[in-house]
Amino acid sequence: MSARMPVVFIPHGGGPWPFVETGFPKHELEVLAGYLRGVHDLPPEPPRALLVVSAHWEEEVPSVMTSPQPPMLFDYSGFPEESYQLSWPAAGSPALAGRVRTLLDEAGILNGEDDTRGFDHGTFVPLMLTYPKAEVPAIQLSLKKGLDPAQHLEIGRALQPLRDEGVFIVASGMTFHNLRAFRHPSATPVSEVFDAWLRDVMAREPEARNTGLVEWGAAPGARQAHPREEHLLPLMVAAGAAGSDRAVLGFAGTAFGVRLSSYHFGVLS
Repeated sequence: MSARMPVVFIPHGGGPWPFVETGFPKHELEVLAGYLRGVHDLPPEPPRALLVVSAHWEEEVPSVMTSPQPPMLFDYSGFPEESYQLSWPAAGSPALAGRVRTLLDEAGILNGEDDTRGFDHGTFVPLMLTYPKAEVPAIQLSLKKGLDPAQHLEIGRALQPLRDEGVFIVASGMTFHNLRAFRHPSATPVSEVFDAWLRDVMAREPEARNTGLVEWGAAPGARQAHPREEHLLPLMVAAGAAGSDRAVLGFAGTAFGVRLSSYHFGVLS
């Protein structure tokens, strides 16, 4: 039997940020890039596959990509031409896609699939740092439209068995995502207030943690930090897949002018 895999929630940053000039302080971005490189070493053994939940894919029902060789999906605009030539040629895994669908079926969660979907930048940008050789097969699972936090916790709970099957679950979003506020002086204090609330919630026992996540909209600075919550919802999937595992703060720092954090579950000390 494979060693139990951890679950992580990572900040994927903005667009193709590690590979282009952004105008943000380079030392801050390098700290974040270094963290993402280190995520490679969190599993106790090399994973059989990656299941990535990206903030940049929403469907009417949670859906998996089924292509054996997913293409690149350059779902950003306004960046230098070289950012549209990036490559992360990880193989897909139709078998894992089928297993995810089975687990969702067993949990009574309607689900779907997409045989043409490619890796969006919520997946390929951070994982070009974490797995630069693209040696591990990977698929994405979409969010469910409506962005209900309790539903995404349930989706995560349904996926827990994958952790004992060699699958490393990576939830990719941001703890602050307000495009109009980036580069604005108000962004930093708002992000700090929301991040402090989130760190408190994530430090709680799993049941209380999940209750707090469901009620995230009542947090101080919630809608200033997330006018639309798609970048926070991958955290709900990760928390559900964590089961009884406590959260560990994986990254806590400033990047893109705001306070960001990441969380790990089931990481061996």
